[in-house]
Amino acid sequence: MIIRKFSVRLFFLFLFGLLSSFPAWAKEPIRSLSGIVVKVADGGTITVNSEGTKVKVRLYGIDAPETEKSNRRTGGVRKPGQPYGEEALRALSDKVMGKQVRLDVMDIDEYKRAVCIVNLGERNINLEMVVEGWAWAYRQYLDRPYASGYIRAEEQARAARRGLWVQSNPQPPWEFRKVQRVRWY
Repeated sequence: MIIRKFSVRLFFLFLFGLLSSFPAWAKEPIRSLSGIVVKVADGGTITVNSEGTKVKVRLYGIDAPETEKSNRRTGGVRKPGQPYGEEALRALSDKVMGKQVRLDVMDIDEYKRAVCIVNLGERNINLEMVVEGWAWAYRQYLDRPYASGYIRAEEQARAARRGLWVQSNPQPPWEFRKVQRVRWY
């Protein structure tokens, strides 16, 4: 009987610990880093030099239009880009290139990139990209504490026809990539 009470109590302590820690896990970054932005690859990917280590960063919660990818050897087009891909790249570059940023690491993606909220002082650069109409709120990967703000920002950018939203029906990057995978492979 004593063992059973102990087991039940242990189970509930474990369950309580698991449930009470889950919201904190979903809200809080894994860790924070800082460094200088040394490269902007597109409207959603940067490289940061953090204490001598180059960290490839995917901006958390957003998806920007794809940029054209060229073949380094031949100089030809390897993969086409989307409308406003270059503008999104330029907007992100103007914001962060060569600047000291703080990265709140939210996850590591399948390509081993740090998925981060990029902060420049008090500015959330990810959210700014959505507010200005250079990126979609990436609903599939947004956690609850961030989702409503990013989605609201996208809706306001659409209504105001800012950035890529001057187009009547822009193709989201995740759909564009899906079509390209079929076309190029």
